[in-house]
Amino acid sequence: MNDPDVDVGAAIFTASQDGARGDVELLRRISQGDEDAMAAFYRAHGRVVLAQVLLVTGERVLAEEIVQDTMFAVWRGAGSFRGESSVRSWVVAISRRKTSDRLRGRRLRVVDDTFLADQPDSGPGPEMLALDRAELAGVTVAIRELGPVHREVLGLVFGSGLSLPEVAGVLEIPLGTVKSRLTAARTALSRILHEKGQNR
Repeated sequence: MNDPDVDVGAAIFTASQDGARGDVELLRRISQGDEDAMAAFYRAHGRVVLAQVLLVTGERVLAEEIVQDTMFAVWRGAGSFRGESSVRSWVVAISRRKTSDRLRGRRLRVVDDTFLADQPDSGPGPEMLALDRAELAGVTVAIRELGPVHREVLGLVFGSGLSLPEVAGVLEIPLGTVKSRLTAARTALSRILHEKGQNR
């Protein structure tokens, strides 16, 4: 169950990406042991990483511990960044691995991708229509009701601001599967909002 005191919806839908050049420079400085650069990196990415991890774990304390694990990995491994992805997708991939390590042994309810692929497309951008028509608090509640797979893909696309190919890289799944999951997540979110009377 997600922490009710954390506005996950606000974190997801209001997060913005920092400039790629500045992020790479921060990593260069971090690799040289610059603590100020590490603090700046944390300010730039910590909130988005926390929101993403919280979507998957649903536990605030655990999510904060995973963010700390992630930032420690960034501190130790900043020099390993090769620029093959955006810095944002790199740090989100690290947080996802750290989350998987922590959750190993726990069973997450996962929807089969073949089921997701068969779900009809809900039309253009229902999550954006929902934001236009619903209170952000209502969207936050609806997101909490989604399954972990749906929360994760929405967080990666709209919270972390990753492109679909970057999400495929982070999740280590085909691009088509990402599209299926995103479509199913958007449909589920739209349905929940409609059922709650938020989509009028």
